[in-house]
Amino acid sequence: MHRSDHSPTRTLVLWVPDWPVLAAAQAHGVPADAPIALRHHGMVHACSSAARAEGVRRGLRIREAQARCTSLQVFDHDPALEARLFEPAITRLEASTPGVQVLRPGVCAIRARGVSRYYGGEQAAGLALAGQLAELVPTASAGVADGPFAAEHAARQAGVGRVLVIPPGDSAEFLAPLPVSVLGVPELTGLLQRLGIRTIGAFAELDALDVAERFGAEGLRLHGIASGSDGRRVQPRVPPEEFETTIAFEPAVERIDQAAFAFREPAERFIAQLTAARLVCTALRIELETDDGGGSEREWLHPRTFSPAEVVDRLRWQLQGGSTGSGLLSGLVHVRVTPVSVDSIGNHERALFGDVSDERVHHALSRVQSMLGHEAVLTATIGGGRHLSERAVLVPWGERATVPRNPAQPWPGSLPDPQPSLVFPSPLPVAVFDERGGEVSVDARGALSAPPHRLTTTTGGTRRIESWAGPWPLEERWWDAAAARREYRFQLVDSTGAAWLLVLDQHGWQIEARYD
Repeated sequence: MHRSDHSPTRTLVLWVPDWPVLAAAQAHGVPADAPIALRHHGMVHACSSAARAEGVRRGLRIREAQARCTSLQVFDHDPALEARLFEPAITRLEASTPGVQVLRPGVCAIRARGVSRYYGGEQAAGLALAGQLAELVPTASAGVADGPFAAEHAARQAGVGRVLVIPPGDSAEFLAPLPVSVLGVPELTGLLQRLGIRTIGAFAELDALDVAERFGAEGLRLHGIASGSDGRRVQPRVPPEEFETTIAFEPAVERIDQAAFAFREPAERFIAQLTAARLVCTALRIELETDDGGGSEREWLHPRTFSPAEVVDRLRWQLQGGSTGSGLLSGLVHVRVTPVSVDSIGNHERALFGDVSDERVHHALSRVQSMLGHEAVLTATIGGGRHLSERAVLVPWGERATVPRNPAQPWPGSLPDPQPSLVFPSPLPVAVFDERGGEVSVDARGALSAPPHRLTTTTGGTRRIESWAGPWPLEERWWDAAAARREYRFQLVDSTGAAWLLVLDQHGWQIEARYD
């Protein structure tokens, strides 16, 4: 039995092909028809049609993709960038069609019932909305079906600038030939393929009770989608209130102090708007435009909340990054400040008697920054790595650390816990001798020439070794003769009770750290 055309789950989905790639091309000033790939964890996350024509596919390693397409341009996958550049298109749709849900950047869903009545049918509604979207982003396609999942795949098969309408009740038949990989759950789809179930239709034919028993609630939900029973409704977003502040300079400003002074009033207005809405800003983005067509864009973070003076400081620091002394390389014509992260003002109220110590620390460090520059005050955080010296990541005060090496990832050869309390900036050279006075060494198989007995420093001090453990070999970049590194680590305790971490490499014995 077919559903009525007024089914509450009838959904219209608008889809922009290759939106992540198009957004990256726009941000980096690269032609959209160039061979482009987006990198995520060393793999191809998305690629352009020109790259696909050269054999590049999603899931390939970047090196293999570059081997297939030597002119491939690779950029990092940036979901925040994709969402930000897609926002004007969503705003345009919301101006004429309330109730838009952003499934992800480049894909949005609308309840089909209202727009089909307004435009005179689902086909006409899809064409009209795709046309509106195409005024701001490359040509989109639209699909209408029972539920967001089938509607999105209808949009993908419609073709650029076209609309594919799946009649009510026919979603299961439409989805049946598609591979199970489109369900987007690799663990489940991999298992289904090993069981010989390779299409959506074959998955839908399984008994629901068997699916629930074998694959749990998530498998049962996907089974319902595969069977055409996608009961999910469109959840319209609430359009965010605009708090951005801009200022235009005519004529262009040539000095940093002039720009900072002129922006004091807009900065106060920016913070006042947020305060009136009972919000505080913990991260903001500053966009600069110069008279030669260039500019810069940067996000700034704050350990607490921004004040007007601190907004002005961030503008000045950003201008100093592209200046010569107090002057600018190009005249500044436009500044835009947008809140990236806001929070309820109630979560940042001061305690009854104040947070005196925290306030003093924050005020002192911020004052030093304002006088000496953004990089003058640094804080440390722990990153990943195999060597202790490379795990310390220094970031400017007020910035949240973006650790280049994830400490949660496995690092084969890294030192296990507990970690030393003191790591020397430069390892201290020492000598380690055996009981007969010969220097201890390690052969190619990792075997000690003799047990360590005595430790001697460069100043002539000698300590007896009471206990020791090791060696633990660490070999890096064996394929690169210039960067290859092989070393052995030892833990030992001397006669005074001090515990040390020693390293033996091509330079000899060195003390890397001390345990307390």
